[in-house]
Amino acid sequence: MSGKLEKKYGLLTAICMVIGIVIGSGVFFKAQKVLTETGGNVLTGVLAWLIGGAIMMLCAVTFSSMATKFERVNGVVDYAEATVGKGYAYFLAWFVSTIYYPAMTSVLAWVSARYTLVLFGCADTPEFFTNGTCMVIACFYLVASGVLNALAPKLSGKFQVSTTFIKLVPLALVAIVGLIVGLFNGNTVTVLTDVASVENPFGKGLFSAVIATVFAYEGWIIATTINAELKNAKRNLPIALVLGCAVIVAVYILYFVGLAGAAPVSDIIANGAPVAFKNLFGAAGAAALNAFVVVSCLGTLNGLTLGCARGMYSIAARRQGPRVDVMGEISPTTNMPANSALVGMLVCAAWLFYFYAANLRDSIFGPFTFDSSEIPIVTVYALYIPIFIMFIVRYGKENIFRNIVMPVLATLASIFMVFATVYAHGVVPYKAAVEAGGKFTFPILFYLIIFAVITGAGMFFYRPSRNKDE
Repeated sequence: MSGKLEKKYGLLTAICMVIGIVIGSGVFFKAQKVLTETGGNVLTGVLAWLIGGAIMMLCAVTFSSMATKFERVNGVVDYAEATVGKGYAYFLAWFVSTIYYPAMTSVLAWVSARYTLVLFGCADTPEFFTNGTCMVIACFYLVASGVLNALAPKLSGKFQVSTTFIKLVPLALVAIVGLIVGLFNGNTVTVLTDVASVENPFGKGLFSAVIATVFAYEGWIIATTINAELKNAKRNLPIALVLGCAVIVAVYILYFVGLAGAAPVSDIIANGAPVAFKNLFGAAGAAALNAFVVVSCLGTLNGLTLGCARGMYSIAARRQGPRVDVMGEISPTTNMPANSALVGMLVCAAWLFYFYAANLRDSIFGPFTFDSSEIPIVTVYALYIPIFIMFIVRYGKENIFRNIVMPVLATLASIFMVFATVYAHGVVPYKAAVEAGGKFTFPILFYLIIFAVITGAGMFFYRPSRNKDE
């Protein structure tokens, strides 16, 4: 290994990373799904966004407590190492570097390409999103984001800050203007007082809606990957996690209420958010929405790529993994782990191919076909649980509320997420296949097999003796 990462990012960049990574394309189409799942009941939808936000906040507050104590390379891996142990931290680092970060990053590259085509009016049919043009643009975005982070990390940080503020524009406009218009035309009062005709809005509808919101909230933990490069990280990272997540929850709920006030709920369920933009700002508003969504997606892609670039380096920094001398090398010119960034981009490319071959066309993977944008969440939340438990065991006596109560609540929230993901990507498709008389399908089971294989491959590069020498 050679060189050391410099403290090049400030509090604002960290906050913008949390906000910018989470607020991507999800909020723009998940609002439609939340209304669909709740039968158009806006109050139930608001409750769903609150529950999803609470899950994120509980985990973020607990990790923020850890951030005040531990600082090395790649925050969540540091916390795993300090609480559970070096071996567990290694396999967590291997998982996020080979599955979690790159799987999400590859999907965001495609989503960015998709909205780019919509922006320029080149996508008349759904099939257009799976053709060669869309995939070429996705590859371009993936490579461009990787190059930006590897060769110009400071510029990447500035890009993250600027795109975060830009992507808040449409959300703020809909929240403010939609609420005002809805109050004048009576739409807001109607949707907040009427209970839509759904058998049990607080039963299955709420549960399914919460699942949708949690996926829209995902990604904030990636901000902890820059703790080694964050000025005064033990102070700034906890602030960024808590403040950033609080802003996200507030923005999502205000946007959701404003959206419901801007157009009839039935129209939003049928046609999505653009119908509200068109009602508020005319045809130009709908076009502006697409432009902002592209910027929003690219900002999220940049943040995810930032995490991917540091994946193998965070392993090499602990004298583990393949070619420690190569993966741990820091470029004297850019002060970035360029080799780690290159590997991260290649892994993202592999997951982009999987997403295309498994989800955007007739799958070539048979039963090993799953949604790589959502299912990896089940394992990341499952891996959080031992960290929370051991944090309680080791540091609970220091502060009962922060080190016991909050981790217990975060553990329960993580268990809920594991259950919700298994239900949504296992039980539901299985029941649907049985009712349709189709073949056996249980996507999450086959994902877990792939997870076991990739994680098992990491065993070949794990050397316990190196941990004993430290």
